[in-house]
Amino acid sequence: MSMRSRGNGSLGAAVAIAIACGCDGPQSALAPAGEGASRIADLFWVMIVGTAVIWFVVTALAIYAVYRRESPSPPSEKRLRYLVVGGGVIVPALLLAVLLTHGLATLPGYLAPAPQGSLTVHVTGHQWWWRVRYPHAGADPIELANEIHVPAGAPVELELDSGDVIHSFWVPSLGGKVDMIPGHRTRLRLEPTKVGVYRGACAEYCGTSHALMAFYLVVEAKEDFERWLAKQAEPVSTPTDGQALRGRDRFLANGCGGCHSIRGTEARGVIGPDLTHVGGRISIGAATLGADAASFRRWIGRTKEVKPNVHMPSFGMLSPEDLDAIAAYLESLK
Repeated sequence: MSMRSRGNGSLGAAVAIAIACGCDGPQSALAPAGEGASRIADLFWVMIVGTAVIWFVVTALAIYAVYRRESPSPPSEKRLRYLVVGGGVIVPALLLAVLLTHGLATLPGYLAPAPQGSLTVHVTGHQWWWRVRYPHAGADPIELANEIHVPAGAPVELELDSGDVIHSFWVPSLGGKVDMIPGHRTRLRLEPTKVGVYRGACAEYCGTSHALMAFYLVVEAKEDFERWLAKQAEPVSTPTDGQALRGRDRFLANGCGGCHSIRGTEARGVIGPDLTHVGGRISIGAATLGADAASFRRWIGRTKEVKPNVHMPSFGMLSPEDLDAIAAYLESLK
């Protein structure tokens, strides 16, 4: 085998591996983990096969026409007319009609609402984060931000709206995308089938930090989800660590409670994300940073650098000791 052949083979293998890897991951529409995403992925592959057939038919006709034109016995004009009309018009039209019919047939199941009694989660898009609320019997809704938990194997109804501009809610591995429109409530049914952590994002350009507006959707076993939800309903307790206790006092003294709520404290703001149990989340800043002390410190002190034009002001004027204490307090809110 020549060096050129080996090089071409290596290049082909690398391309194949790259394509295969691109079809997997926590944010891939071609690695479905839910009923809606499975229907979309199946439709995608059917469309690929159908369009490939049309491409091959038309390409074969073009090659045949060039070849026969140069042959000593070219086909009759009548035969060429049949080939053009049959292969270039009738076959593509029939295939496109079949693809359209197949695509429309998937809509009723995808657009159907979740059955009565299913879990309902209300999600509001803001520039540039997600407010998430779970109904709680006999009490205020359980609220958190940028993270959604749902049970596996059960349909979930998402009620979607926007607090400012048009956003679009999309978890590629679980379902399709739906716009979130100010003053209007839209709905999305998800039915996760695989336990795991999946990444979602805003699929509609919504301003400067649109690319930094992501979230995580955690699919858990039903028992784990119920334990998680019960934990989220609890208020926070008084910190036992001295650094975290000082951080709580500095958090309240610097007016953070005017925008954020922490149930069990005097912080009852509603402008920004609810921070109750924020230390137990996967990320902060809409999947921009982790939920560790260093990330909290960076977010508080250099907010505008982390997420340009975000509405939260930077608190870089605080002393390093105060920043460390507040970060330790927020990390302790598990």
